[in-house]
Amino acid sequence: MAHPRPDRDSDGHRRQYNPYQDLHLPVQTLYQLPTSPEFLFQEESVAQRRSWGENLTYYTGIGYLSGSLAGAGKGLIDGIKSSEPEDTLKLRINRILNASGHTGRKVGNRAGVIGLMYAGLESGIVAVRDTDDVVNSVVAGLGTGALYKAAAGVRSAAVGGAIGGMVVGAAVAGKQVLKRYVPI
Repeated sequence: MAHPRPDRDSDGHRRQYNPYQDLHLPVQTLYQLPTSPEFLFQEESVAQRRSWGENLTYYTGIGYLSGSLAGAGKGLIDGIKSSEPEDTLKLRINRILNASGHTGRKVGNRAGVIGLMYAGLESGIVAVRDTDDVVNSVVAGLGTGALYKAAAGVRSAAVGGAIGGMVVGAAVAGKQVLKRYVPI
């Protein structure tokens, strides 16, 4: 009489390997990963906001990325408009890629610099006032706009500051509305 092989079931088919067969535990209890953030030092868990370096990196990166995407979109439209009827497909694609790359870099760099200035001003204002509220963000936006346009003259700096303050004020108000009315 033939004895059944241990790697086969009663029908003679191969059994799948189960690494947990001898544990007799539910798989969910084997890996209990924490859902809250873990910190190396206790002081880090007390902080409710990003550090100035994290802020600098975050706003500069977000500014550059969003500016590059917006500039690439504008360059795409400009490249399509600048193509001529007698251009070959290869020449049209080259025009579009060149326009997208050039405009994307230019707008991305400008937005990254604006993000850099905003993060520096906001972190400085938080350090001076020793409080974190909406006023810091709006004043940092106002200062960023004024500083960005300062080389064009006093009037341009005032207009840039007003626009920067309004943009940041609208962004902060929009964030508060989203927090209140959109369940996430």
